[in-house]
Amino acid sequence: MGLQNVVVSGGAGYIGSHVVLTLLLARRFKVISIDNHHNSHPKALGRVSKLARDALPKDPSDQDKQSAEVDAYSTSLNDAISLRDLFARYGKGNIWGVIHIAAHKAVGESSEIPLTYYANNCHRLVYSSSATVYGIPPIIPIPETTPLKAESVYGRTKVFCETIIDDLCRARPEWRAISLRYFNPAGAHESGMIGEDPVGRPGNLLPLLAQMAVGRVRDPVLKIFGNDYPTRDGTCVRDYIHILDLAAGHVLALDALSDENVCKTFGNVPEPHVHFKAYNLGKGRGQSVLEIVHAMTAVSGHEFKTEVIGRRTGDVPDLTADPTLAEKELGFSAPRELETMCRDLWNWQTKNPLGYDTPETDPTCVDGDVTVCVGGKLSIGAEEPPSEQPIDEATSPVHPEFDAGVGVPLPSSP
Repeated sequence: MGLQNVVVSGGAGYIGSHVVLTLLLARRFKVISIDNHHNSHPKALGRVSKLARDALPKDPSDQDKQSAEVDAYSTSLNDAISLRDLFARYGKGNIWGVIHIAAHKAVGESSEIPLTYYANNCHRLVYSSSATVYGIPPIIPIPETTPLKAESVYGRTKVFCETIIDDLCRARPEWRAISLRYFNPAGAHESGMIGEDPVGRPGNLLPLLAQMAVGRVRDPVLKIFGNDYPTRDGTCVRDYIHILDLAAGHVLALDALSDENVCKTFGNVPEPHVHFKAYNLGKGRGQSVLEIVHAMTAVSGHEFKTEVIGRRTGDVPDLTADPTLAEKELGFSAPRELETMCRDLWNWQTKNPLGYDTPETDPTCVDGDVTVCVGGKLSIGAEEPPSEQPIDEATSPVHPEFDAGVGVPLPSSP
């Protein structure tokens, strides 16, 4: 059986690059990345491809070699002409599936999904959603049956997109889709070659601490919003999941959409002809802000100064997943613990103190080649493409307010 073509939008971002690597290592897929690099780095996919090539068997087949390479397209998901040309390049019906990760983290810019192009070329979709769809949950840990009552604009865009996909699956029985509701991705690949490198100040707690520890973020004090919540130490609790465990969940979701598994996946839904389902991806065990700070101190040796200030509007005391459904139906697991997340993050940050812009001194972090398509013209190498409109990208689909309780300002509404 040949390789299955899978499109990953936002493939050069934090989550996207780890998902792409996991797909490459499966040796079953030809990965096609779409990313406009608004909040990501082209070098990431060069390194991903190098990791995949280094992991090839001793005598790889031609198919093995092809599976280790990424077709990377620098384009916006709002560029209709480029998208049409991209899908035409592979031929109608030759895209086996799509993993849609790309999205603005900024408020009000997260609702674009080019379903017209996906629908004309494939019928399998894994959608990157977020636990922010639940708003303030009545039950902890949070099951998928919890009503969707997003509090933020970001969360509401995720609810809106899930609703559109659900409607599509109802209207088009050949369509099948899975929405993965992320909790808090953390960590990095153990090699230290790829990791989280957001443009500007990190919006999530762990990368903020890592950048403070290496001096990239020069704030002397971490501000903690409130220590009087009904949690074990009074600070907000979030469910952190290692990025590689999260990435593995995407391959499981793709497999669940295959012809062999479709009846198993959707056989127990209330309307069996509607092939849409949502799953939580988390560990099922939360960590408080102070516990995260202590864990990063233990790994990095950096003593973080903290200051408790007043509560911040919109912060939820506890957002912990109930991952039972994904464990039972997808075979999902998240075995990596917080210590491993912090250790892998710190390994990435110390090897790359300036992220992907760090001068190359470590031979393990030499950028590999990647096929990049810029403006319809194929070229080799991981050169920075021309800048585009800031439309689609996700270093992490977790909104800054989701990593609550620390000194990261909430974005204002447009």
